[in-house]
Amino acid sequence: MAEETKKALELHTLQPAPGSRTRERRLGRGTSAGQGRTCGKGHKGQKARSGFSYKPGFEGGQMPLHRRLPKRGFTNAPFRKEFQIVNLKQLSVFKAGQEIKPEDLRAQGLVSKGHVPVKLLGDGEIKVALKLSVHAASASAKEKIKAAGGEVSLLC
Repeated sequence: MAEETKKALELHTLQPAPGSRTRERRLGRGTSAGQGRTCGKGHKGQKARSGFSYKPGFEGGQMPLHRRLPKRGFTNAPFRKEFQIVNLKQLSVFKAGQEIKPEDLRAQGLVSKGHVPVKLLGDGEIKVALKLSVHAASASAKEKIKAAGGEVSLLC
């Protein structure tokens, strides 16, 4: 009985949650409409004009806070090297003795971008001997692969 009264979830029965959608405010339609005359923008001034926008952090011409505070420290962001990470536990899809390059990892869906270098990390265990060619590898990953009888070569 309960199953009959419950609506089936299908594309033609989808609806937004009750109360999540509200009617659009109709501005400038008279004072009785609630948003007439100044349309909720106050009196005159820059912010009352159409097309007004300002950048985040703008303080009306006053020296912004982010420029008033002293600059300290150093950020390495422009110089950092970004890698796509592959863990040892993900390499179980390959057969023993197989030579693996970044293109093979991409073909298996372990990495997504062909132009970003690949780094091998030692999370997980590896049981088969593999020959890996990657751009970087952690010390623990190298140890585990050598212990399994494989080898790691680094690409430039």
